[in-house]
Formats: sequence, C-alpha cells, structure tokens
Amino acid sequence: MKKKRLFINIHYLEIGGAERALLGLLSALDPEKVDIDLFVNQHTGEFMSLIPDYVNLLPEVSEYTCIERPIVTIVKEGHWKIAICRMWAKWKHRQYLRNLTTEEYHHDSSIFQYVANAVEEALPSLNNLGVYDLAISFLQPHNIVLNKVKAQKKICWIHTDYSTIHVNHDLELPVWNAFDYVASISDDCTEAFLRTFPELKNKIVLIENILSPLFVRQQADMEDVTAEMPDEQDVVKVLTIGRFSPQKKIEGIPHICAEMERLGVNFKWYIIGYGPDKEIQEALDKYKMRHRMIFLGKKMNPYPYIKACDIYAQPSIYEGKSVTVREAQMLYKPVVITDYPTAKSQIASGVDGVIVPLDEVETAKGIAELIRDNALKSKLIENLHIRDYGNEREVDKIYELL
Repeated sequence: MKKKRLFINIHYLEIGGAERALLGLLSALDPEKVDIDLFVNQHTGEFMSLIPDYVNLLPEVSEYTCIERPIVTIVKEGHWKIAICRMWAKWKHRQYLRNLTTEEYHHDSSIFQYVANAVEEALPSLNNLGVYDLAISFLQPHNIVLNKVKAQKKICWIHTDYSTIHVNHDLELPVWNAFDYVASISDDCTEAFLRTFPELKNKIVLIENILSPLFVRQQADMEDVTAEMPDEQDVVKVLTIGRFSPQKKIEGIPHICAEMERLGVNFKWYIIGYGPDKEIQEALDKYKMRHRMIFLGKKMNPYPYIKACDIYAQPSIYEGKSVTVREAQMLYKPVVITDYPTAKSQIASGVDGVIVPLDEVETAKGIAELIRDNALKSKLIENLHIRDYGNEREVDKIYELL
C-alpha cells in the first residue's frame, strides 16, 4: 500500500502543553504508513530537538517567521509589507474592541485572527510542496494550512476552552468552516466551542491529545532532581507547571500559599514555567511567600520533577484538556485542579484526583485537606496505578481521515 503524505503546521516548538501534544502525535504516527512533513513557522523552542528522526522538518521560510516576532525587528530585516499588515490588523482590532462589553473586552482573543487574515497576502504559497493527502493545522489561527497548502483533506485543531474567551465570530467562522474537519481534544471543549460556532457541529471529530505512559515514565527516570527539589522532613512538595499567562493563574499561588501556611501546613510549592512575572513577583511580596514558592525556570524534561513532587496542582482559570495533569496521573501523583469548565472531563474528584473551587482560599483548604488525609492520598495513588491513561490508539483516527 502506498504511503500517504501528511503535512503538519505549528507556530514554534516552545515548551507548552499543545507543543507536547504535537510531539505525542508525531511519535505515535507510523512512518511505514505516512510520510510526514512538519512546517514550523519559526524554528525556535526547546522541543525542536525532540522531533522524531522520521519526520521531515521543512526549511524555515523567512516571511513566516515574521508573523509573531517584534515589528521593529522584521522592518530592519526588510519585511516592511508584513509589518504594515500587522499594524493594520492591530488598528482594525482596536476598532472592533470599541463595541464590546467590558467582560468581552477583557476576554477577547480575536487579535490573532485579525493578524492572520492581514498577513496572509504577504506570505508566499507552499504549493511547491505538492499535494498532500491530509494537511493538519495544529494551532490557531489556521490560515496557513487553509490557504497556502494543497491537500485532499484539511483538519484544524481546538486546544482552547471557548467558554472562557471571546472571539469575533464573523471573522473566524469562514476559516473554521473551510476545513473538512475540526478536531477537538475533549467533549467539554467541543461543547464550549459549539456554543460559539454551532454551525460547525457536523465538522467536529474527537481526537484526544496523544500521550504515552511508557514514554512519560521513561523520561521521569532520566534525571535526579534532588538538588532542586530536596527531600525535607515533614515538608510536602507541591508542583505546578505552566506558562506565566492569565489562564494558568500562577499569580494567585502566593495567596494560596499564605492561606495554606495560615492553616498550619508545612510545604514548598515549586513552579516550572516562564513568561511575564511582574504580577507574580508583586503577589510574592504582598503575601511574603518567597520562602514557600520556588521557581525552577524552564525545563525541557519536566517528568523527573513531577516524579519528585508529592502533589501536582493546577490552579488554572481554564484549560482545554491539561496535558500536564494527565502526565502527573501517569506518574501516580495525587492531582488537585480548580473547577474550571472542563475540569470534570479530566478528573473524577475523589477517585483519581481532587477538584477544588475556583477560589484561592478554597484551593488552599482543598490542598491542605488532601495533605492531611492520608487515606484519601492512598486511595488516589492506588486508583492511579490501576487506570490506563495511555491513548496511543487515538492516532488511528488520523489514519481513518486519510
């Protein structure tokens, strides 16, 4: 049987949940069945080195690297047309924001679609690559795969909980609707997405983030992190992993720590992540929690740190379906997550994790209760050992689309 040609596009390969999910997909694909071309807009990010050998990484195209880099930089490089397009998109977006309610304004993320639509005409075609059997756009906005690549079928991915953001429906719908399929990573993500785009119901296919327990456990044994996360008598090690973005609510952790300390819990809360940290630093000073909250920076392999922790906590405001939560479960760690809209699609509270109210004081109480409840901790760990969190067979859904 002749191998099928598969094209996949993503912006870059920085450390992140969606990027790890892409690596899971690439690792699950069978090179005997498909020839895979991966087009990364910018060849940046720690995960670039983890692309499997059998994946053909296409060369960078200079214009595509300009979509997200600073405008001043790309002007100096001579990409003035793209710079003008981006500035026009920002102006158009500002006009759009004027008509939004206060809540819509603060949750709006439509700027990305404005930019994608504006710069599209300045980007060269990728038709020289030939016709693919299937082209995948792994992260929104999806204009590149839609309009710059030839393929028999095209599919784009939802990684966001649309109940927590506001988008320009009329601007985005034509892009989503032009794809043959829209892949959703969970039923909750689908439900939230369809509340914004009910017209797309017949295009949805469920394809969960592909994660391998064997890979996660092997990676967890690759490094000894005791120097960074030392074992201290009667000190509970809590861990959170995530970019410093409003979604992850890292800036709320100092308040949670202060409440846990007030409740008499002895702990250290370790953070793996990166990004703007002004609000986090201010909260640390406000609550005087620098002795509790320890920053470990970026980590290409987070699994030894998950293995070293006692509790994994995800105090997010929203998640599509958290990759890191699932990986912590694969490593048999009691997980505490906040009750964001898709939380119940990931955890059965009291069975394989704990869901706490989306409130910093209540989150602190929930973690403190788990720390003190040895019977519950043992029950969670026992259940985690007997459950299979692997889903490598999700890749068969890709083959079916081919």
